[in-house]
Amino acid sequence: MSIRINDTAPDFTAQTTEGEIHFHDWIGDGYAVMFSHPKDFTPVCTTELGVMAGMADEFAKRNTKIIGISVDPVEDHHKWKSDIQTVSGNAVGYPMIGDTDLKVAKLYGMLPADTGGSSEGRSAADNATVRSVFIIGPDKKIKLSLTYPMTTGRNFDEILRALDSIQLTAEHKVATPANWKSGEDVIITAAVSDDEATERFGEYERVLPYLRTTGAPKKG
Repeated sequence: MSIRINDTAPDFTAQTTEGEIHFHDWIGDGYAVMFSHPKDFTPVCTTELGVMAGMADEFAKRNTKIIGISVDPVEDHHKWKSDIQTVSGNAVGYPMIGDTDLKVAKLYGMLPADTGGSSEGRSAADNATVRSVFIIGPDKKIKLSLTYPMTTGRNFDEILRALDSIQLTAEHKVATPANWKSGEDVIITAAVSDDEATERFGEYERVLPYLRTTGAPKKG
């Protein structure tokens, strides 16, 4: 199955480095970022997990939980944590899912449904498509999905930037332009009339008949 924007994120129960979780219950009433890995003890993924550990406070400020997933057993994840901290200087404090039966990878369309039912004997190359990032909202809907090749480390600053946009545009009738960063001007959506735009945002600029910009409203 393929997972698209605004689909309900598949729910599941899984073992993690923090114990068993029921995914939707674990998300609660905030946002979540789930990022996946094709194998433990792989070089690029080691750096990524360390970066996310260092950014945990930034995600927490945004009422967002982070969770990693790899197809290897939870016992291996615990051993991997030491390498991650050695490389990055950051201790992994978020849960890491053990997906040894490949259930979650298949639920999220990262592996074909007819893939064998065990991670044992599979290489990172066999699982190369298990390199996705999902942002999931409080409504348990998919807000963003990105998939990277194994040789390209993910840019988690971009994930944080996208999260800022997703949260802002969920609260206000605005969109964000290319390369937008938090605090910069935003686009007023077409659903907002000129009169409502003035009422909501005060002054705004009409760049094109269909493009109106204004200062970024404050979240919350």
